[in-house]
Order: sequence, then C-alpha cells, then structure tokens
Amino acid sequence: MTRGTNPAAGSPATSSRILNLEVNGDPTTVAVGAYESLNAVLRERLGLTGTKRGCDTGGCGTCTVQVDGQAVYSCMYPALRAEGRTVSTIEGVSRGGELHPVQKALVDGGGVQCGYCTPGVVMATLAIYAENPDATADDLAEELAGNLCRCTGYVKLIEAVASARTEIRGERDV
Repeated sequence: MTRGTNPAAGSPATSSRILNLEVNGDPTTVAVGAYESLNAVLRERLGLTGTKRGCDTGGCGTCTVQVDGQAVYSCMYPALRAEGRTVSTIEGVSRGGELHPVQKALVDGGGVQCGYCTPGVVMATLAIYAENPDATADDLAEELAGNLCRCTGYVKLIEAVASARTEIRGERDV
C-alpha cells in the first residue's frame, strides 16, 4: 500500500487489475485497485454518482446497489468480487425517463426529503420485492432497517414503498 492511501475508502492501490462486469445492462471493463470498494469504482471510475457514499462501514445503507439481484452495501463490497457479475445502480432503474413505481411512490407519498438515502432505499426495496412480491409494510420495515434516513422518520418512507407493491406485482403479470 502506498503511504497516505486508505484502500478501504477506495483510494487507488499501487497496482491495478482489469474488472469485467455488467453495469445497468452494459458490459463494462475498468481498471481497479486491489482494495477498492465497488462504491469507489462506481462513483469515481464510472461516474455513477447516484450511488451515494455514506459511512464506509456498512452501517447506513446509503450505498446500496444490487449485485446479481441481491442488495449489497457497495462500500463494503470489494470491486474485484464483482468480476463477471451484473451490477444494478439507481441510474439503471428509471425507464425511458419515467420513474420506476418505487421512485414515483416515494415522491408522491412524501418518502423523500433531502434524498440522500433515496437511491439506497430504492435499490434495497427493489431487491425485497424481487424476492417477495407480496412483501407487507411490516416486511419492508424490517428489511429496510439497514437503510438509515435522518429526514423522513420512516413512516412515510415505508408507507410509500409499500404503496408501490400493487403496480410492481402488476408488472410481473404482464
């Protein structure tokens, strides 16, 4: 490690490796340091700044993305572990300029205030619904407990993402 760098925070290491992965449906090749987090690569190398950087310890959920459909804290996920995998970020959620039903529900239901936690909440919610399309508000509250929000007080946030359930289930039936 080069003196003065912090590999855990995503600083480049002295040697790099080539990482091949799919990001939001696009095949991607990028040089990464041996100790870089997926969060650092997404934000600093690929310019996908919708994925936020929060605590860098896996304690806030702000950096949540999906790897092969599973919600992960990108600050704790080694970038090199994403080799050959499919990564989805908030930038890949909207469709043709239209908000995804979860995004729309958060806006319409008052589940967004400052918005810093919103990308992580959306990505985690989508993973929850993919696993359990019948998730209740209680299920969502339990599963989203790892996504901290300092603004909404959680009630509006949970109500909002729960309200998207019907539309999401309808999409699966089409």
